[in-house]
Amino acid sequence: MGNIYRDHTTVMISEELIGQTVRVAGWVENIRDHGGVSFIDLRDQYGELQIVLRDTTLLEGIRKEMSISVEGLVEQRDEETYNPNIPTGTVEVEAKLIDVLGKVYKPLPFEIITSKNTSEDVRLKYRYLDLRNKKVKDNIIFRSQVISYLRQKMTELGFLELQTPILTASSPEGARDYIVPSRRFKGKFYALPQAPQQFKQLLMVAGFDKYFQIAPCFRDEDARADRSPGEFYQLDFEMSFATQEDVFKVGEEVLSDTFKRFAPEGSVVTEAPFPIISYAQAMLEFGSDKPDLRNPLRIIDLTDFFAKCTFKAFHGRTVRAIKVHADMSKGFHEKLESYARHELGMGGLGYLEVMEDGSYKGPIDKFIPDELKGELKTLAGLGVGDTIFFIADREAQAAKCAGALRNELGARLDLLEKNAYRFCYVNDFPMFELDEETKKIGFTHNPFSMPQGGLEALKTQDPLTILAYQYDIVCNGVELSSGAVRNHDMEIMEKAFEIAGYDRETLETKFGALYQAFQFGAPPHAGMAPGVDRMIMLLKNEENIREVIAFPMAGSGQDLMCSAPNTVTEQQLREVHIKIRD
Repeated sequence: MGNIYRDHTTVMISEELIGQTVRVAGWVENIRDHGGVSFIDLRDQYGELQIVLRDTTLLEGIRKEMSISVEGLVEQRDEETYNPNIPTGTVEVEAKLIDVLGKVYKPLPFEIITSKNTSEDVRLKYRYLDLRNKKVKDNIIFRSQVISYLRQKMTELGFLELQTPILTASSPEGARDYIVPSRRFKGKFYALPQAPQQFKQLLMVAGFDKYFQIAPCFRDEDARADRSPGEFYQLDFEMSFATQEDVFKVGEEVLSDTFKRFAPEGSVVTEAPFPIISYAQAMLEFGSDKPDLRNPLRIIDLTDFFAKCTFKAFHGRTVRAIKVHADMSKGFHEKLESYARHELGMGGLGYLEVMEDGSYKGPIDKFIPDELKGELKTLAGLGVGDTIFFIADREAQAAKCAGALRNELGARLDLLEKNAYRFCYVNDFPMFELDEETKKIGFTHNPFSMPQGGLEALKTQDPLTILAYQYDIVCNGVELSSGAVRNHDMEIMEKAFEIAGYDRETLETKFGALYQAFQFGAPPHAGMAPGVDRMIMLLKNEENIREVIAFPMAGSGQDLMCSAPNTVTEQQLREVHIKIRD
């Protein structure tokens, strides 16, 4: 006996079935009354199908977005009514019987086909309706296909898919934990994992050679366009007896192949091996550790040059510059300076234009001695028609402002390479950084990274000069992945944490499992974790990460559909030994 609701999906109805009786099921997307004959546009996950009703009594009680089952005869549509926009556009089903499977009891909060034009809060409150929108649903189907392909690739490369716990212990890994109170152990708490960091390292100690999982990660962070508050997913993988270069090869193959397969038709994807840019070089040339290589503009350092000039505003400061070859009006310069002042907090934006005769024109020309103008031309590679912009500030701020200005110029002048996915690795991050407020040294990135130079560097070097075997994969200015060669040596681990202000007792308490495991023959290991949500966001050219997640939280960190977070009963609080304080 066949399915009582349908024996075909909508896209299975074709000209080969003309004259046959079929049963289809789906949702009523639209109802059209043409006087004596009516039409229903029926939608399921796979597509759309036109249902024709010559017996208009069948339409009684039918409303948009009801789920229905239709039995009828497949017919050829009149040629002048063909719909080339859908696969079933040359056929229709004449309804003989309609069963209502799911009624609509109240007005729809929005039209399904235009749901993306509705406010995000309303969309998320009724996400199950928003997901009926074809474009929204296609994003989630696409996500499923990408994840399936990632699993296939990792398995082909010899990785085992293993799962790690969701309830674990709180540890200082950088972001704020979500904590879960324990009923059985009064006053103690679990934490949701910020990443499977410790567990994947323990799997390497346990003798598994290559591990991966599509891992959920939980961080109590504020939302951004490319970051979902609360929960996100990453392709987490780790390898034993592996170097940085081994990880790079896996990351390149998996991401390059995935983007080639799923990027929009005609897109260009960086071929392996990806360019490798050091953190120091990235901050100098791009003003960011997330460089967008589609932008041809580069930043140069002119600090030493301006030390020889008479412009006092630049003296004692780091000076960065960006050369642009483009026609720019006076209005363009005024708007760009307004951006620099009001958005970046700069005091102003100096620039020079190179004229037809090779002379300079601009507000700081008079501060550059004539005998040094040729040197500037050589240093910056200036030619006729070029404009060079100058940014002066403390080194970190100069880099930040120059990076933002580079991005702004690239966007305003439409310089970014079209239909391209440009990857690179950024590596050699500083192991430690100085907190400007507390003046204490802490970890820059992952505390479990191996310092370059090992124990000797930790003992003899200024901590702020020590680099780590840490690396990111960046695509089009978006950080897709972080990773590192792990610190698997107990002595090195103790010394690194000591420099960051953690004593052995804290290490044993907060990272007890790793600390103990490293005393039993831990292998060298390394890995990374490309972000699945960001990957799909890039591939679908979506500006907001919530568009590629089935049930995302709102930017406020609330689940508007299920009303979370919400209150619990006094009994539930008592069971986990919690009292709410004002």
